[in-house]
Amino acid sequence: MFQIEFDNNDETVVGIDLGTTNSLVAWMNLTKPEVIPGEDGDKLVPSIVSLTPEGGVITGNPARRELIEHPNRTIYSVKRLMGRGVADVQDELKLFPFRIAEGSDTVIRVELGDRTFTPPEISALILRQLRINAEKELGRTVTKAVITVPAYFNDAQRQATRDAGRIAGLEVLRLVNEPTAAALAYGLDKRNEGTIAVYDLGGGTFDVSILKLHDGIFEVLATNGDTHLGGDDIDNLLLNIALEDIRTEWGEDVSGSGEAVQTLRQGVISVKEALSFAPTAVLSFEWKGNQYHREMTRELFEGLIRGIVDRTLGPCRDCMADANVTPEQIDEVVMVGGSTRIPMVRSAVEVLFRAKPHTELNPDEVVALGAAVQAGILAGTVENQLLLDVTPLSLGIEIYGGIVSKIIHRNSTIPASASEAFTTGFDGQTNVLIHVVQGERELVKDCRSLARFDLKGIAPMTAGMARIEVRFLIDANGILNVTARDARTGVEHSVDVKPSYGLTDEQVEAMIEASIDNAEEDLNAAQVAQARVDADAIIAATEKAKTKNAEAWESLPEEERKQIGDAILQLQSVYHANDHHLIRTKVEALNEATQNLAESLMNTAVLGALKGTKI
Repeated sequence: MFQIEFDNNDETVVGIDLGTTNSLVAWMNLTKPEVIPGEDGDKLVPSIVSLTPEGGVITGNPARRELIEHPNRTIYSVKRLMGRGVADVQDELKLFPFRIAEGSDTVIRVELGDRTFTPPEISALILRQLRINAEKELGRTVTKAVITVPAYFNDAQRQATRDAGRIAGLEVLRLVNEPTAAALAYGLDKRNEGTIAVYDLGGGTFDVSILKLHDGIFEVLATNGDTHLGGDDIDNLLLNIALEDIRTEWGEDVSGSGEAVQTLRQGVISVKEALSFAPTAVLSFEWKGNQYHREMTRELFEGLIRGIVDRTLGPCRDCMADANVTPEQIDEVVMVGGSTRIPMVRSAVEVLFRAKPHTELNPDEVVALGAAVQAGILAGTVENQLLLDVTPLSLGIEIYGGIVSKIIHRNSTIPASASEAFTTGFDGQTNVLIHVVQGERELVKDCRSLARFDLKGIAPMTAGMARIEVRFLIDANGILNVTARDARTGVEHSVDVKPSYGLTDEQVEAMIEASIDNAEEDLNAAQVAQARVDADAIIAATEKAKTKNAEAWESLPEEERKQIGDAILQLQSVYHANDHHLIRTKVEALNEATQNLAESLMNTAVLGALKGTKI
C-alpha cells in the first residue's frame, strides 16, 4: 500500500469544488473550514474561461462578461466534456456553442479564437485562478489540493480532473465524491452508521445520491439526476416571461440585444433570490429611456416553477429504488446548490424524504467546505480524525471468459466500500467460485490472484436468474474483506486478505505501467472474451430450446430450422477468431434467426402459466 508522507511545516492543502457553473476554493482555518474569496471579494468563481484579443486568459466574473460579446473565444460548462470523447458528447454539443477542432476523434479539443484547448487544459485555467486566489489570501504558496468530483464520474473523467490539477501546478492528493464532501461538511462521518440523501440542485445540473455510512466509511449506494436541469431553467423561465411582457408593453423586442438580455437576466436572478426570503419582490429594468416594473409574489413564483421542482423528484424516487431504500430509512438529508435556498424546493424535499433537510451551511459552499475538511485531515491540521489512504491498484473478481470486473478502482480513498450484483451461468447451479484479483489489466491471467473461495448453497435456478451480491470493504488498515451473498437464500461467505502484502512500490508502478502499455491489446482481448461468452450463451440457449421444447422447435418451418443450424455453424466457425466484431456479427445473426423460436417459447410459457385460470 502506498503511504503518502506530508511535510506539514506551514503547508496548506486546499479543498476545491470544481463545478459546472461555479467553482470554489476553501481551507481549514484552525477550527473550521472557510471559503477563500477572489480579488473581487466574490467567493464563487464562475467556471468560465475567455481569451483576450491579445491572447491573454481571463476567468471567472470578468470572463462571464465576455460571454455575451465574444462567445467565439469564451467557454463555459467544460466539466461536461471532461474525460469524454466526441461521440459521448454529441447531445451536449447541440446545446452549447462549442466549436470542436478537427482531429478530435479520441481527445476533444475546443477552439477558442485561433487556439485549441483540451477540457483538462480549460479546467486547469480555472484551477489556476483558484490557486492564485488562495495564495493571495493566505500569503503562502499552495501546491496541494483535494478536488471534488460527481459520484457518477468514471475513471476517465476522474483522471482528466487529476490531469487538470497537475497542469495547474497542483498535486491532487485526493478526489472526493461531491455528496461525500457535503456529508463531511456537516460532520455526518461522526455518526456510527446511517443512510444519507444528498440533493444537489446547481446552476446547470441536478444530482441526487444515496450514501450508506458504516463505521466512518461512505458507500455510494446509487446516484441519479438530470445533467440539464438547474437554477438556470428557473432564470430562463422568468426571463422569457419578462421579455414577453416588455414586448407587449413597449412594442419592442429586446431579446436581440445581448447587453439588454444580460442586464434583464441579472434583474430576474435578483428577484428569484429575494423571493427566497421575502413574500414579494419587484423586477425593474430600464433600457433606452423605457422603464419596465413588475411585482412578483412568492405564490406566483412557486406556481411558475412547480414543474421544474417536480422534475427533480422523479430522479430522487428512482435513486431510492436503485439503492433499495424507502424514505423512512433515510436518516439525514443534505441540501447542496444555490437553488436549494428556494423554500418550495426545501419543503418538497422534506415531504419526499420525510426528514428535515440540513440547510445550516451555505448550499453554494458546502461541497468546498467538505473538501477543505478532507484537506485539513491530510495536512494534519484536523486532529482526531482518520487520515484516509488510497488503494494503489484496482480490486475485482473474475467473471465468465476470464475477464476482470473491477469493483474498487485504483486510487479510491480508503476506508472504502463497494458492491455489485452478479448471476449464475448454468441451469441449476448451486455453487459459485469467487476469485478475487488485483491489477489494472483487463484479463485475469494478467492480474495478481489474491484469494479464492466457494459460495455454496445457492438456490438452484435457471441460468441468469440468481442474484449474487459481492461486496468489497477495505478498512483503515488496508485489509480487504470480500463477502458473497445469495440474495434469495441469504447464504453468504467471506474472506479477509491484505492486497498490499508482498508488493513493493516499484512492483505497483510496474503493474500500472504494464496496463498503460498494453491498454489497446488488453481491451481487444477482453472484448473477444466477452463476445465468446455471449456466443456460448446463445448457442446453449438454442440447443436447450431444441431438446427441452421439441414441440416449439418442430412447429418452425423446416427452412427456418435450417437457417438456425447454419447460423450456429457460422458462429462456431469464427468462435476462435480474435476479432470481436466478427464474432458479434455472427451472434447477432443467430439471434435474428431464432427470433420466431423465442416468441414461440414465450407463448408456450404464457399459456402454461394461464392454464386453468379464469379471466
